Amino acid sequence: MVAGAAGGCVYGFNAGTGFELDTIAILPFDNSTTRLELTQEVHEQLLQELPRALGLRLAGEEVADAVVSGVIRDYSLRAPNYRAGAQQGDRPQVLQRQVTLSVSVQVLDVQENLILWESSSLRAEGQYLEASEDEDVGKREALEVLVQQIVDGLQSNW
Repeated sequence: MVAGAAGGCVYGFNAGTGFELDTIAILPFDNSTTRLELTQEVHEQLLQELPRALGLRLAGEEVADAVVSGVIRDYSLRAPNYRAGAQQGDRPQVLQRQVTLSVSVQVLDVQENLILWESSSLRAEGQYLEASEDEDVGKREALEVLVQQIVDGLQSNW
């Protein structure tokens, strides 16, 4: 549950257990893929979107109420939508590609030393049109879906 007070814009994340979170630290995720840039891209997306979506303030790991950590497990690119070649031997024409990002995530309440939420198998997908867009479009969409899945997961516990 995200609670807000009118006028003062004071927000907190109340877990329904008698304690309230005001701050969150987001650590760079470990990366098990060959796509080294994903570490920074995932971290930046989480820094930009997660605190706002949860109504929390960013803080350093040593003073935060909660800490988000994780591992980027897999990154794949496939062509789910294509047109077969007109004649036998012609290459198929790719119409759409799909980016899939798989991660494990843990959110820890530092004060209580309690795992607030975790998932070892989050999977986020993003699509882009082969003819007019590039892989970054699909990757951005997958990152947005990832953040929303983390928010939904945390909120589902309360």
